[in-house]
Amino acid sequence: MIHKIIEISEKTSKYGFTPKLTTYLLDTVESDIDRPAVIVFPGGAYAGRSYREGERIAIAYNSAGFHSFVLDYSVAPHRYPQSLLDAANAIRYVRKHAEEWKIDKNKIVVVGFSAGGHLAASISTLWDSENVFAKEEIASGLHKPNACILAYPVITSGEKAHRGSFNNLLGENATEEMLKFLSLENRVTEKTAPTFLWHTYEDEVVPVENSLLYATALSKHRVPCEMHIYPKGHHGLSRASDETLWSIPIFPRKYDWLEQSCEWIIDLFCLQKLYKN
Repeated sequence: MIHKIIEISEKTSKYGFTPKLTTYLLDTVESDIDRPAVIVFPGGAYAGRSYREGERIAIAYNSAGFHSFVLDYSVAPHRYPQSLLDAANAIRYVRKHAEEWKIDKNKIVVVGFSAGGHLAASISTLWDSENVFAKEEIASGLHKPNACILAYPVITSGEKAHRGSFNNLLGENATEEMLKFLSLENRVTEKTAPTFLWHTYEDEVVPVENSLLYATALSKHRVPCEMHIYPKGHHGLSRASDETLWSIPIFPRKYDWLEQSCEWIIDLFCLQKLYKN
């Protein structure tokens, strides 16, 4: 595995932060074919970035045969749209180096947890928004993800919102217009990236309705979608595996969302020959 940290902006913000992309590249040989890449956006309510939703997720996707990355994106006191611009820059950077890193530039997947899920869904739905990006950027499509995986995502600014995430993203005095604009069930179109979602029914921090609203919007616009709703478990389960459940009662059965998401990527991109058992 090739592991390094790359600054994806030439400028440091007024708060002293520079967005960074950490690489988890598979060791490849010249005869190896180009593989998909997964870019992970950890959660943290747009106030921080959770370690347990970063490296261990990237390594898990490595183990499944994908190149992976973790984005250290801008959070409060930075405000919208800075984190979205960071996500766009990360996707562009990976595409720019696709040939060098043996990545299929048409198979770039964003994976977001909680507020990181809001960021992943934002770049999936707003990549062609002229409120954010120049017409030339939209025409190039270099920042558009090819697929999206959302883990207990923040989606809505409505009744079932995680208010802390929106306060950190927009400030406590955000207008109703901006809150509605970033309620992402309202932003889905037929151009939105195909999406895999999972959530737990018991999540009291980011209610399951966030995923249900997004899935309903995807269905309305005929965007390919797979969704798993698990009955037990609180917010922030990460891999929902032994190393992340040290403080959580063991579930009566395996929550295999990560394996399911890998199979979904393989099916979506028709990669059965590459990833045959």
